[in-house]
Amino acid sequence: MRLIQQNPDIHAYLASDEAIDHWHPLVQETADALWSATGDVYTYAKAAFEFVRDTIPHSADSGDVRVSWRASDVLGTRNGICYAKSHALVALLRAQGIPAALCYQLLADDDGSNPVIHGLVAVRLPGSEDWARIDPRGNKPGVDARFSLGEERLAFPVRPELGEVDYPELYAAPHPATLKVLKESADRPELWRNLPSAL
Repeated sequence: MRLIQQNPDIHAYLASDEAIDHWHPLVQETADALWSATGDVYTYAKAAFEFVRDTIPHSADSGDVRVSWRASDVLGTRNGICYAKSHALVALLRAQGIPAALCYQLLADDDGSNPVIHGLVAVRLPGSEDWARIDPRGNKPGVDARFSLGEERLAFPVRPELGEVDYPELYAAPHPATLKVLKESADRPELWRNLPSAL
């Protein structure tokens, strides 16, 4: 699949906003600690991915009912769904000058029912012309997402026969549909009822 930058200016994928708050001290401290343990861009990007994937449980797996949406809150509470965890990873990547984008899939149950938007991240390492999608959702039985710049190792490969879709657009900021539901949900049960089924 050919990934498409929604904004042609690569600098848009380094910017901060209310959700991707990579200027926040906690994001900076986390990024600096990861960088000091790695020392090069590739190793840092992989470490940031694994940090978000492995040390911040997906709230559906942990049972946490809190809803976080700012990257700094995700890092502070160690909690979030796929959209929120993607915000945290994008912020950590951008904090070290690595272009990162938000991207999405449409997924469904095994019978094609209950379609829902799933969030993930695309990264473009310096010196590369190519974006690579990575999924920090968090692994569990049946889910084995990995950091891979070649062959994709996402949490959920799409099944077109069930109506699932890989959206090719790379967003510099969270899609309004995903950010709205995060900001307006009082807890995860409410969030679960209102997850968007289309972009």
